[in-house]
Amino acid sequence: MYTFLNDTFLPAADASLSVNDLAIQRGYGIFDFLKTVGGNPIFLDDHLDRFFHSADLMRLPVGKTREELKAILAELQRLNRLPDSGIRITLTGGISTDSISLGRPNLVITQHPMPPPGKECSPPVRLISYPHQRQLPDVKTIDYLMAIHLQPLIRERDAFDVLYYNNGVITECPRCNFFLVTADDILVTPARNMLKGITRMKVLELAAAHLAAARLAPARLARDKGTILAVEERDVLLAEIPAAKEAFFTSTSRHIVPVSHIDDIPIGATGVNPIACRLNEQLYSLTISLPS
Repeated sequence: MYTFLNDTFLPAADASLSVNDLAIQRGYGIFDFLKTVGGNPIFLDDHLDRFFHSADLMRLPVGKTREELKAILAELQRLNRLPDSGIRITLTGGISTDSISLGRPNLVITQHPMPPPGKECSPPVRLISYPHQRQLPDVKTIDYLMAIHLQPLIRERDAFDVLYYNNGVITECPRCNFFLVTADDILVTPARNMLKGITRMKVLELAAAHLAAARLAPARLARDKGTILAVEERDVLLAEIPAAKEAFFTSTSRHIVPVSHIDDIPIGATGVNPIACRLNEQLYSLTISLPS
């Protein structure tokens, strides 16, 4: 398996960073993660937008243009011959002379096999809530300290992942965005203090298209399962969970995963998630229809 390190393609086993890199010394760096399906990088421009945005906020010069990065990704795919995969683009803080000042960033791009999410809805999972606010939440950093620290608690509680909240306001899961369907069929998702994911963006676009279609044919859609009446990006409160009809989270690797419980609170009719499953099917159709 090949990896790209700065200006070189080399076997992954031969790629290395200095122990003085700030990614190792201080956990300072950014990354983005995308998938390929049938050799096609999915939502590549959106991922690159976020990557460059994160780099800018962290004062890390990428050292490559968008087109140069696309060419590097294409060559990495050619070398590795992995049509269905996950690709991680990492930019480190670089080698520091005093363990605190930024150096010249190191650009590392890796690829590994990853089957694409399917058309069928995933089985619902359990989340536990935990009070925590990530630093610089609109940056996709390599800092997952709390997420890793909480793994024993997650396993102890027989949960899939943790749902962060701050002062009673839900923010995100460590690697996913959170959605909730209210009792009056409004799809809501947190609007601030979290990382806005690419799959989250696509789900909001699909939901907006659903609402536009509903205005054209309200009688037909009113009979359909999985109908939403509005979409809101706003503060979502922990106190809203008991009355929710559905909850789910979104990510690049899993698309949409329904939630059965948050802590010990069951969500809606557990096991019945028409809105999550409809959106997942639409997202699947969107990814396989993208031009290569």
